[in-house]
Amino acid sequence: MQKIALALSLLLVAVVADARSQYWPQWRGPDHNGLSSAKGVPTSWSLEQNVVWRKKLPSWSGGTPVVWGDRVFLTSPNSGEEIQGGEKLLLGCLSTADGSVLWQRTIDEGNAYRRKHNNTTPSPVTDGERVLVISGTGMIRAFDMEGGELWHYDLQQEHGAFGLMWGYASSPLLYDGALYVEVLHGMNTDDPSYVMAFDAASGEVRWHHERATDAVGESPDAYTTPVPLVYDGQPQIVISGGDYVTGHDARTGAEIWRSGGLNPGKEWNYRVVGTPVVVDGMVYATSRRNPVLALKAGGEGDISESHTVWTFAGAGTPDVPSAVSDGRHFFMIDDRGRATCLDAGTGEVLWGPERLAQGSVSASPVIAGGKLYALNENGVTTVLRAGPEFEVLATNELDGGYTLSSPAIAEGRIYIRTETHLYCIGE
Repeated sequence: MQKIALALSLLLVAVVADARSQYWPQWRGPDHNGLSSAKGVPTSWSLEQNVVWRKKLPSWSGGTPVVWGDRVFLTSPNSGEEIQGGEKLLLGCLSTADGSVLWQRTIDEGNAYRRKHNNTTPSPVTDGERVLVISGTGMIRAFDMEGGELWHYDLQQEHGAFGLMWGYASSPLLYDGALYVEVLHGMNTDDPSYVMAFDAASGEVRWHHERATDAVGESPDAYTTPVPLVYDGQPQIVISGGDYVTGHDARTGAEIWRSGGLNPGKEWNYRVVGTPVVVDGMVYATSRRNPVLALKAGGEGDISESHTVWTFAGAGTPDVPSAVSDGRHFFMIDDRGRATCLDAGTGEVLWGPERLAQGSVSASPVIAGGKLYALNENGVTTVLRAGPEFEVLATNELDGGYTLSSPAIAEGRIYIRTETHLYCIGE
């Protein structure tokens, strides 16, 4: 009986993993940490090799495509004209078979460009029943899978103007039937930062929590995305920015724990971009330059000392790109295109920083099939062995267009968004 039970358990795990490999429902994937269980993801490609299809896009955006079944969703302004206002902000639904447009909807109007950011930077999210999106203008809209609008909510109208130096860019989190949204700001406002939860089906506000910070200057500003954590059966939402990492009760928004250390010098311009990584009971958070914090889950109140497992303040820490971990190794790609691998349990440097293909990096790396995919702003993807030794498996070029979006992986294919096109790559 024990052997039968074990076999059934292993079969169930395999079935679940296979099902999850079919989707990339949020910008950091099915488990919110950049990991994919998909098999058969290509290692090598070019404009002439392993491109299943490519689709011309209306304009550039940092928004990552998300995938569910036979559909891929992505945001975009409706033109490439760099003007303040006047542009429609679009959500498009494409066929995964050939890239054809199934439907397109307007999220809001009025675009703004701030270096690498515009008002379509936040990535959409989906659970297969609905797709939800927030624009840089603060408009949240929910649609069914055929493009019918279900509800909308205007964050700035209801809670005051955003006060971030570089504009609002946080993607929402869809988790257990709720949509979680963070607004961490302070550079251009005296209004408090906050975290909100909505019922994903109806749009009803479940809770609104003001998130306290003593960060100064630009440092209250954050462009991170909430991630889920389950500890001792309790679902939590982890937020990074404003000099702190905090854990909130997913049901009420109440703060459970808080860790300092992201900005040990209390610097004026220490805004946070990289989203925290939660894997195997650990929370990893990066800051603008350093340190990297590794926290064990659990605890209440101030856990800055009690739950810090290790910190890292060496070379190779990223500003914009989020890190990724498989539970054994912790990988960082910094903005200069250098890769570093740490032991996830101890913070020991295993290798790096190692130079990848020439070019700056904004996209966050992902892992699939024991391979790490790192995409730079020139649309070049370096594929590394995701292990304790530095090994480049391939360097893949596309059209050379300005590339800010992170890769998405589903059903053995990788989706890469450049300045002009969305590419579907598969063998």
